[in-house]
Amino acid sequence: MDLLSENKCFAGTQYRYQHQSAVLDCPMHFSIFVPDVAKDSKVPVLYWLSGLTCTDENFVNKAGAQKAASELGIAIVAPDTSPRGEGVPDDPDGAYDLGMGAGFYLNATAPPWKEHYQMYDYIVSELPELIARYFPLDAEAQSISGHSMGGHGALTIALKNPDRYKSVSAFAPICAPMQCPWGIKALSSYLGDDQSSWSDYDATQLIARTEDVIPILIDQGESDQFLGQQLHPHLFLSAAKDAGIKVDYRLRPGFDHSYFYIATFIAEHLAFHHQHLK
Repeated sequence: MDLLSENKCFAGTQYRYQHQSAVLDCPMHFSIFVPDVAKDSKVPVLYWLSGLTCTDENFVNKAGAQKAASELGIAIVAPDTSPRGEGVPDDPDGAYDLGMGAGFYLNATAPPWKEHYQMYDYIVSELPELIARYFPLDAEAQSISGHSMGGHGALTIALKNPDRYKSVSAFAPICAPMQCPWGIKALSSYLGDDQSSWSDYDATQLIARTEDVIPILIDQGESDQFLGQQLHPHLFLSAAKDAGIKVDYRLRPGFDHSYFYIATFIAEHLAFHHQHLK
């Protein structure tokens, strides 16, 4: 694992690393903020999953999460959004919503994606195991969050692994990918045409059949340009209600899909996770 950068930030340090991923068969970058209190004892950790076109650096540079994280004593791990590099397939038309920058946090089963696009296993297993070897983090106190495509990833991963995470939150998540253009393109490409496998990566489908659920927070800007066509939180909320599952849903008048919106409310999300991590 190679250190790419190290920056003092509030009462903590922001690091960026590169390592060779065995799961993805390519080099991967990730960023991690470690609060100073980790010098004395292990700290809880929040995994942040970013959205379409992002890398591990977008959240680090734009969300302004480090101040609240240092005050609460929470480490934040921000992985990249997909495999990258020589030999890794990308969208043949150069579109932003498939391929590099658009891994959708699933395990691809269809060619040419299945060799490298195993982001689910990377996020759930490989990266946490790597982090645990090098940083003083409490593996029994971890939560997960994300934005847009990353919100989809956070919800699906948490719903499938309630034993691994204490809480989950999402900003403007893709809540029903089987029913939106972004999701249909990604799921059909990565998983093939058999839609029976798609539901394993659809939060609305998962919450309808989940028995063990952790605390859920969904944050949505009311002026989000993707709300009507791509995100569909109402479908997730309806499925949760039918299943008798409580969701903390916060609709924000006047806010859109941008990092300005995330930066405005990220401290609330960290406080939500801290409540369940401590």
